[in-house]
Amino acid sequence: MTSAPGAVLASVATRILAPRLPRPWGPDVPEVHFVVVDVEDADGARGAGFSWTPTIGAGAVESLLLHDIAPKALHGPAHPEAVWDGLWAHLHEAGGGGLTTIALAGLDLALWDLLGKRLGASVVDLLGRRRSVLPAYGSGVNLHYPLEELLDQVGRWIDAGYRGVKIKVGRPELEDDVERVAAVRELLGPRRRLMVDANQRWDLPTARRAAQALERFDLHWLEEPLRAEDLEGHVQLRRSTSVPIAVGENLHTLQRFREYLVAGGCDIIQPNIIRVGGITPFRRIAALARSSSVALAPHLLADLSAQLVATLPGEVEVEEVEDTAFETLGVLASPSPVRRKGAQVSLETAPGLGLDFADLSTFARRQEKT
Repeated sequence: MTSAPGAVLASVATRILAPRLPRPWGPDVPEVHFVVVDVEDADGARGAGFSWTPTIGAGAVESLLLHDIAPKALHGPAHPEAVWDGLWAHLHEAGGGGLTTIALAGLDLALWDLLGKRLGASVVDLLGRRRSVLPAYGSGVNLHYPLEELLDQVGRWIDAGYRGVKIKVGRPELEDDVERVAAVRELLGPRRRLMVDANQRWDLPTARRAAQALERFDLHWLEEPLRAEDLEGHVQLRRSTSVPIAVGENLHTLQRFREYLVAGGCDIIQPNIIRVGGITPFRRIAALARSSSVALAPHLLADLSAQLVATLPGEVEVEEVEDTAFETLGVLASPSPVRRKGAQVSLETAPGLGLDFADLSTFARRQEKT
């Protein structure tokens, strides 16, 4: 990879953008939070990245960035791969993952963006572009939707041409989940893939009952059936069901992903680029998946994850969560390099990450109009 020798980090600044979701993810999730990180090197080159939290923690993430990450990083190298491990070790007393890696991602992305802009290249091309048009699957945070509204959403995905869709499960009564999955499978037909996501709602006995009840619907995967901390539970569940098990959006470190793979706790890993600490560790996790012959399905944030998917071998799909494109949320000042057309996303070439985040005043005016 081409580097930019001699670049020194001169400044780090942050701001929080909290866009309202067009369709709330539930009564307690009306908005999501972007902690935008702006950096500048000693030569005046600039970059921007972001951290992200859907519900809680944006203030804590910003505090870690300003009070613990920036002072350690300032006046040091501005290359992301030169600083990530040292910063992670510096933060480790506050936790190896979680808020620490979420915060670290903001700086890591900003430094990748800065590197690309210094070299006049997109991050996709710096990492090695393999394709510019990518397949996507439809996804929604829809557990609270009435059945009719859920089927309307699935119908939109079918009309758009998606060959795979993902819905939420984990209602208080298993019979409700079975009814909803059955109705979605009937609407999809036998050839489209159906994934379900329990968002860590079950204990092991409940997950076993649910997996047994849902096996007949030919599920492509069952996602996060148990708490991410319960490695042994995932191992036992995987041994007891034919449904492939997917985990990873709430695993935060390379070491934790390795533990799951060594123990046989999953069939698919789903790292969230922000939650694992940024592009630098995500690439290591992707390499681990390849060496372990385990499928990779990056979680959420298509305006970022599509750019990394474009650099990976094989056919890796982009998760396209309805109504969460960064332009739809109003957090960008100019168009995203990730463009949507039906069941595909395509990449325009732009320096760095190509994500030009709105300033606070512009964002506030947009929110007033929505």
